[in-house]
Amino acid sequence: MGYLKSKFIEISGLINKGHERSVKAKKNILASFMIKGLSIAISLVLVPLTINYINPSRYGIWLTLSSIVAWFSFFDIGFGNGLRNKFTEAKATGNFELARIYVSTTYAILIIVFIGVWFAFCMVNFFIDWSVILNAPPEMADELSKLALIVFSFFCLQMILITINTVIIADQKPAKSDFFNMLGQLLALCIIGILTNTTQGSLIYLGFVLGFAPIFILFISSIWFYAKQFKQFAPSIKYVRFSFAKDIMAIGIKFFFIQIAFIVIYQTNNVIITHIGTPGDVTIFNIAYKYMGIVLMSFSILISPFWSAITEAFTIQDYSWIKTIVKKLRLISYLLIIVVIFLFLVSKFAYSFWIGNSVRIPSSVTFIVGIYIILLCWVSLNTQILNGIGKISIQLITYLLGTILHIPLAIFLGKKLGIVGVIISASIFCAIITTFSIIQVNKILHKKAKGLWNK
Repeated sequence: MGYLKSKFIEISGLINKGHERSVKAKKNILASFMIKGLSIAISLVLVPLTINYINPSRYGIWLTLSSIVAWFSFFDIGFGNGLRNKFTEAKATGNFELARIYVSTTYAILIIVFIGVWFAFCMVNFFIDWSVILNAPPEMADELSKLALIVFSFFCLQMILITINTVIIADQKPAKSDFFNMLGQLLALCIIGILTNTTQGSLIYLGFVLGFAPIFILFISSIWFYAKQFKQFAPSIKYVRFSFAKDIMAIGIKFFFIQIAFIVIYQTNNVIITHIGTPGDVTIFNIAYKYMGIVLMSFSILISPFWSAITEAFTIQDYSWIKTIVKKLRLISYLLIIVVIFLFLVSKFAYSFWIGNSVRIPSSVTFIVGIYIILLCWVSLNTQILNGIGKISIQLITYLLGTILHIPLAIFLGKKLGIVGVIISASIFCAIITTFSIIQVNKILHKKAKGLWNK
């Protein structure tokens, strides 16, 4: 008992040691690991449960449709990420009223935009044959049209309500955001568990549950936070200033184009795979991605508090702290290679335990997805640093290059190598983005960035 107490005191001392900004980050990382650990467990249980509920082919159709709907996230026009930086800057300088104006204005603009987008989608949806787009049987066309409307409706609501997560993360408390995200997953898992035992497999039911669960939790968390901890930042009509939108958009417009490019490079993979193969191939890729993605998710937990922390540090010119943090995070990112190799070596046993024999995952797919995950970790780290600093022009250019070249290259390699070829294409552009972002971060931190490197 005395040993455990001494260890607890020792660990507590390590957590509370260092700069206030670092201590806050360490506390959030520790809390996030516990919360995200549960989230990972829930998501892993959700995969076989969902596959058994609707079968592997329909699960692939669901994944592809979800990816397509996610493309419309660019309609936030960069306001989410723009708000994150401007809110942090306003709070760091003690201008709480300005922070509230930014929050209120962002909500107002997102409500206007996504109501318009929803009405436009409702009209266009009547003329879309989703069975062709998703490479599904023609007799599913009517069902898929209804499913698309359900999924898109919840998506539009989520794009508005998720602003509370942006505010929480900008306040350097990502663990709280992770907690509410986990509750949404848990609610979905419980409802799908009930559906599995009470209904026959239905994409409509699945779409409704997976859309409703996060919306419900976001709505409750918004009421909770704006009534208590963030009461001074709560959105209000009288604090809406559309003239302040240009401040958010100054950096937000760059994030907007990066979001579009991000969608093209990373979110089109499911659509390309389903058309060069079958919806079942999408299931294979996504299972491998979820398995290896444990590494990316864990690393994301580690780096998530540092975007806003770096914004704060850069605002007050604390370069020394930024350099120390970057050095430590880069070392950890390189050590992830060992973890990915281990996961690859035990993947056959892991898949068997996780999903049984319902889907067979080729070793070649697991291997290339592992490489892809390592590159995504490096991209996430260095772009996170640049996002926090607000110097994203080089990132924008490299992403736009990927936007132009990824789809034709992915289709070409996909026809030659199947799923592996599509992921090789995405990996190539991850490597390009990583290389340029590392160079830019080094130039900025050593105060050698000039011209485009400093924008």
